[in-house]
Amino acid sequence: MQEKKIRELVQNQREFFLTGETLKVSRRTEALKRLRDSILRNERAIAEAIRRDLGKSSCESYMCETGLVLSEIQYMLRHIRAFSRDKRVRTPLAQLPSRSFQKPSPYGVTLIMSPWNYPFLLTLEPLVDALAAGNTAVLKPSAYSPHTGKVIEKIAGECFEEKYVTVVTGGRAENACLLEEHFDYIFFTGSQRVGKEVMRSAARFLTPVTLELGGKSPCIVEKSASLKLAARRIVFGKYLNCGQTCVAPDYIYCDKEIREPLIRELRKELQRQYGSTPLNNRNYGKIINDKHFDRICGLLDAKKVVYGGKFRRESLKIEPTIMDGVTFEDTIMQEEIFGPVLPVLTYISLDEAVEKINSMAHPLALYVFTEDKRAAKRVMERCRFGGGCINDTIIHLATSEMGFGGFGESGMGSYHGKEGFDTFSHYKSIVDKKTWLDLPMRYHPYKRLNERLIRFFLK
Repeated sequence: MQEKKIRELVQNQREFFLTGETLKVSRRTEALKRLRDSILRNERAIAEAIRRDLGKSSCESYMCETGLVLSEIQYMLRHIRAFSRDKRVRTPLAQLPSRSFQKPSPYGVTLIMSPWNYPFLLTLEPLVDALAAGNTAVLKPSAYSPHTGKVIEKIAGECFEEKYVTVVTGGRAENACLLEEHFDYIFFTGSQRVGKEVMRSAARFLTPVTLELGGKSPCIVEKSASLKLAARRIVFGKYLNCGQTCVAPDYIYCDKEIREPLIRELRKELQRQYGSTPLNNRNYGKIINDKHFDRICGLLDAKKVVYGGKFRRESLKIEPTIMDGVTFEDTIMQEEIFGPVLPVLTYISLDEAVEKINSMAHPLALYVFTEDKRAAKRVMERCRFGGGCINDTIIHLATSEMGFGGFGESGMGSYHGKEGFDTFSHYKSIVDKKTWLDLPMRYHPYKRLNERLIRFFLK
């Protein structure tokens, strides 16, 4: 898309926003309902597009993408009127008589840039929050998931005028053009490398940003854990979408005493969930493209593979793989894996594990499996991370009742539910001062009595 066209899209959205049309709660509700209805009409097309891009089954695409977007829409429809109301707050005695309140107000023209790994969810869920808060939106899906991008473009065209919501397709050139424009808010989900570029571009206009990034999310397995259940839930979270999930357990960090029995249970669970020939499993997806396929294969160390390790270039499939005997100095521990390879590392004491994790870049997620409540509390309190689970993986993001986001190198800001509405809203703090009484103590000339009154009121 030409630079001139992008500039016109942004300008048209700004002019539309300034009409005040998006401020009406009825308009926001109507927009969300149109979006919901269009998603339901196009459900099969969405599933097919995701299958073509990532090889996901229709069950997985609904569970992890379409269904979560519909859930977020329903949540917003139930709560949007309450979220949009002014919030009355207590007025200090010194400011009486007056009424103090916070007014949630949309930022204006927003840019939502999404990645390829969950192309529908990570484009549409932020859009739901942006619309609920009263913004317009320019959507930029990843060029690596073109089929899903086309479906998103179709849905946006069915539901909205370009001046309200529009989709910009393309690759790096379009990204660069968009980041040259003056948006009122930028919401980016993707890699840390690109996140830095987004933040650098946003600084030009001091545009506020939310960055949903990634990192090496650890999965601690403490010696009291139920290993059979831990293996089942770790396998689910790690190999979902072939490991191409920002909150997937990147590596296992387990007590040295339980390493062997844990690996045995992981092997059993992989057999149970994916069968003996996962490369032939129709419900097991694929790596997004040749570039990422080659990168992941380059992380494999055949000497340390204890399960899986096979791959098929023509279908871009890599078996669910376990690597044992891995250290923090190994190549696979130098970057986020983002693929179906699970390294297993060990610790001697839980305090050692906590110290090591805190010495590394802050992960987006952290998981701990334990039957010891004190151990779980110690990990959750002392480790620094975005969000996580005790005795499960990844499910903390599948709710509108609490925010999801990163911490430190794994991102800034959060969304989902009320947190999402807040992310796309500026809360104006307003005092409505009454005119029937005007206390004189703040005005010149200052007198001793005025000072005594001020000291009394400001206690």
